[in-house]
Amino acid sequence: MRKKIISSTERQDAFIDSKKEWLDLDKLAVVEVTSEEYSHPIESALLPGGEGGWRASTPGKQTIRLLFDTPQKVQHIKLSFQESENERTQEYVLRWSPDDGRTYHEIIRQQWNFSPEGATVEIEEHQTHLPDVTSLELSIIPDISDKKAFASLEKLRLC
Repeated sequence: MRKKIISSTERQDAFIDSKKEWLDLDKLAVVEVTSEEYSHPIESALLPGGEGGWRASTPGKQTIRLLFDTPQKVQHIKLSFQESENERTQEYVLRWSPDDGRTYHEIIRQQWNFSPEGATVEIEEHQTHLPDVTSLELSIIPDISDKKAFASLEKLRLC
């Protein structure tokens, strides 16, 4: 069997895709978040160069909502989650709105099992054809069986 030990830096590089031109969320949107740990603000997950990602300051379900200044065409959504300490089953839901949040349409609902001995990183890519996104919402239930778990997000990119 062929095997290669990779560094954590190489895993992070798997998230970079030079062919994609990611939306500059800093200039295009306002972000709403239900909570954030002081040392892990939401900007760390949304902006290029951010280190450490976002972490919630309170346990349980969390919501991150992007409110665009003008409607955006979104064709690709890339998410990265990391958990290396606790075994847990996380669920996230991505929804979008074409009418400033009056109605939302579900893009995907997905669960992932984190395990310190195995799966510690989840990177998801979703191809979409959303013409006029005024709001994009990510809801995270950090552990479907434990309301005391804390949500986190390493990176979120859109193009």
